[in-house]
Amino acid sequence: MFLSGEQRAVKRAMRVLDQMNAAASSGSSLGPDDVSLAVREIDKDGEQRIPPTLYTTPRGREIRPKSPGQARLVRAIERSPLTFAIGPAGSGKTFLAVTMAVRALRAREVSRLILSRPAVEAGEKLGFLPGDLREKVDPYLRPLYDALGELLDDGVVVKNLERGIIEVAPLAYMRGRTLSDAFIILDEAQNTTHEQLKMFLTRLGNGSKMVVNGDVTQIDLPGGVRSGLLEAPALFEGIDGIEIVELDDTDIVRHPLVSEIVRAYARRARKPRP
Repeated sequence: MFLSGEQRAVKRAMRVLDQMNAAASSGSSLGPDDVSLAVREIDKDGEQRIPPTLYTTPRGREIRPKSPGQARLVRAIERSPLTFAIGPAGSGKTFLAVTMAVRALRAREVSRLILSRPAVEAGEKLGFLPGDLREKVDPYLRPLYDALGELLDDGVVVKNLERGIIEVAPLAYMRGRTLSDAFIILDEAQNTTHEQLKMFLTRLGNGSKMVVNGDVTQIDLPGGVRSGLLEAPALFEGIDGIEIVELDDTDIVRHPLVSEIVRAYARRARKPRP
């Protein structure tokens, strides 16, 4: 391979290629997202490296951070008992958190996973839902099941749910509990009130990690009810053991149009309304 161009650009390209070659030589499977991440990281700091594989799925898919923001989130989860991940749809908050939880369970760093979401409807009334309790709450918790299904075989998920090693439950079922030796995730936290978020955070027990995810631009609470997540960055800033990671549209890894959609809504929010 021959590189030509301005000297600084050639040196940067060489660093990126060296990283890609080192990662491939170690057995990693590289894709376009890895190239993009390497380019962005090299632009900031020539010493950065392609993040190692966090987890390999039963189908052989390698899970790694795909943006600088996602890499910051992974590092925060690794070193802190409580991490807030605040960012737009598609930025990987839920999937990365569940990946880190499954990895911790596999490494026996925790003995169980507890995944929770508030049962708040996204702007439409679902009405009466038939079936038992699990069938009633499953529609709210489906994104968490989807993430688990990508990381584990279906039989493993079912077995661990039956044994209580994995628990997926609505937020209301957390009251009064102490969650020790567990990896705990609260998803869609923008739909919690101040009181609900305080209740959830104070469930944290010894030997546990907690990750709280949310997108403050998609709050579905009734009018006049303020989201508890809005005050979290200012409330917990500077407290040892608590990290706030804010993601943005550059961290979105869904369809490329999702980034454009998020930017369009952000521009609209900044404009004064007539």
